[in-house]
Amino acid sequence: MSTLARWCYQHRLVVVLLWLGALIGLAAVSQGAGSAYNNSFSLPNTESTRALDLLKSSFPAQAGDSDTVVWYVETGSVRDSATKARMTGTLDKISKLSEVSDVTSPYDPQGAAQISKDGRTAYAQVNFAKVQQDLDKSDIQRVIDTAEAARTDGLQVELGGQAIQSTEQTPPATSELVGVLAAAVVLFLAFGSLFAMLLPILTAVAGVGTAILATGLLSHATTIGEIAPTLSALIGLGVGIDYALFIVTRHRKGLQSGLDVQESLVRAVNTSGRAVLFAGGTVCIALLGMFVLQTKFLNGVAVASALTVALTVLASVTLLPALLALLGARVLGRRARRRLAAGEPLPENATSGPWARWAALVQRRPRVLSLVALVVMVVLTLPVFSLRLGSSDAGNNPASTTTRKAYDLLADGFGPGFNGPLQLVAQAPTAADKAALTKLSAQLENVEGVASVAAPPIRQGSTVGIVQVVPTTSPQDKQTSDLIDHLRDEVIPAAEKGTTLKVYVGGTTAIFNDFATVLTGKLPLFIAVIVVLGGLLLLLAFRSLLIPAVAAVMNLLAAGASFGVLIAVFQWGWGSDAMGLGRAGPVEAFLPVMMISILFGLSMDYQVFLVSRMHEEWVHTKDNARAVRVGQVETARVITAAAAIMVCVFIAFVFGGERTIAEFGIGLASAVALDAFILRTILVPASMHLFGKANWWLPAWLDRRMPHLSVDPPDEPLPAPSPGSPATEPEPSTHP
Repeated sequence: MSTLARWCYQHRLVVVLLWLGALIGLAAVSQGAGSAYNNSFSLPNTESTRALDLLKSSFPAQAGDSDTVVWYVETGSVRDSATKARMTGTLDKISKLSEVSDVTSPYDPQGAAQISKDGRTAYAQVNFAKVQQDLDKSDIQRVIDTAEAARTDGLQVELGGQAIQSTEQTPPATSELVGVLAAAVVLFLAFGSLFAMLLPILTAVAGVGTAILATGLLSHATTIGEIAPTLSALIGLGVGIDYALFIVTRHRKGLQSGLDVQESLVRAVNTSGRAVLFAGGTVCIALLGMFVLQTKFLNGVAVASALTVALTVLASVTLLPALLALLGARVLGRRARRRLAAGEPLPENATSGPWARWAALVQRRPRVLSLVALVVMVVLTLPVFSLRLGSSDAGNNPASTTTRKAYDLLADGFGPGFNGPLQLVAQAPTAADKAALTKLSAQLENVEGVASVAAPPIRQGSTVGIVQVVPTTSPQDKQTSDLIDHLRDEVIPAAEKGTTLKVYVGGTTAIFNDFATVLTGKLPLFIAVIVVLGGLLLLLAFRSLLIPAVAAVMNLLAAGASFGVLIAVFQWGWGSDAMGLGRAGPVEAFLPVMMISILFGLSMDYQVFLVSRMHEEWVHTKDNARAVRVGQVETARVITAAAAIMVCVFIAFVFGGERTIAEFGIGLASAVALDAFILRTILVPASMHLFGKANWWLPAWLDRRMPHLSVDPPDEPLPAPSPGSPATEPEPSTHP
């Protein structure tokens, strides 16, 4: 690391130009190649996938995205001549648009059931030739514009469906800007220097920008969802600013202690830079742990996020030292530089100040404080026992969106389950099978939880039939999931018995239900993998059995408590509607695995920065109480400042108008806040005081067989300040 730091210092202009060239080059290539993000869910060996595959092979037109145009009249009926003429003309225009395969109008005989009983609500089904992720948004927008042009006083026209909803997603640029500005305020308060404030932000933006451009190109080679760039930006900005903060803090301490710029940079990169590499590696390992789930959608998100973290780490140990070299002593404030130039001594910060007093209190009252902290975390974790995974639908969208309005109109006019019908796709190769399917259709009308059944006759020459089942409950309701299980486990097997008939329950609602089931089943294995891998890294770094075990427990507590907050806000609806995030609903099925992987990585960051300083003091003194106290004092201010920055960045994404991103924002912000301000400042040091020397115990036979991994090698003694050297008030170093 020292060699890399010296090279970056000596070739600082080259390093800056290389990063600038990479950004410009990737931007130029991306402009020409574009991106190929794909939101498809690949769920092999599930019924919903079999149903979709059967539809694609037998009814290609019906395998495309199916959306709706919904209209409602305040007075009269949708059958009135003026309304009928206006909407018929509109539907004719839509049917002729690009990528629209057909439109089923309620005014045609085959669409007669598409008018509500009270006659005031009607809908037309618009079938696209492709699935949503393969459609160009301009084609979707033309459908929206054409339909909305039919609105008049007394005639409300709205649109719903996956394709329509994809055009409503708010770009995250505003959220990113707000997060960066909030982080800038925290950095300025921490450093008191404009230049020192800008460097971590520039470094993080360079790393994240490069990663997002590279991810767009990578989407041509592998399946990466549209959510990946936003999540990558959310994670990358948080960790990137934090990593740069640790190195800048260490460099400033070197300058204030009398080192010249080059030597201070080398020591900062060789100490805090090593810890950044280790911490970034743990985040990447946790993210790539999603590969054990064997889901292409999550694999793409894992690759994009891990790439972003890796590039922010690279920027922190290359671009940041180069920028610091160009900046020189100006990384310190003017008052600080004048102070050292006058030869004034620097006050000692390790034995005084609020964090020193707090660390002393933790040392005196470890049992009481650890109990209080544990109770807080456990109480926040309790809602996890009511966690319900699923997929939020248009009913959770902000009330101002057209998809939410269309959803509400259909629910009011046709029943809550109308927005999420189940498609039973059947293989009926023989006449007996077709008769059994007809009988099944009749039986379904008497099944509890079924509102209506529609079974068009099988086409001449075809062996594939479709039965549409409308539940009595909404798509995200638990009773709908129970109905899917009941149909698959009991109703359909009874109908198939004694025949060659095969019936698969499909449709969007069933796909997301299967997705939740698949991920829930693999969640224990996923957690075990990242806990074991993270524990092994800590075992190698700190030569201790207890520290990895404590870290695993703390990480699980942070994850559990953050999920408790998440459930209260989104599943119970405590404030979600007020924040413009829609009404209460289930937690997204893929959110637990993604959040846990991110949280384990971020929590490991703070564990590494905190315990590495304690470990260094333990190696020098063999005094556990002193090691824990000194480590806490010298890292607390930086860790809490870093956490405040992350919270600002994550919370900013909550107000982007996209529910899924908001779930990540609130979940990660609460996790980081609880981790930094309760676990790392109270529970971890208190428990380490209670465990005593056992913190550092490792069997001799295991110690001999393990490779040695140095996270943060001890520094050489820092020289005393000398006149003419830049200085400032001492910053608490993460790794002195």
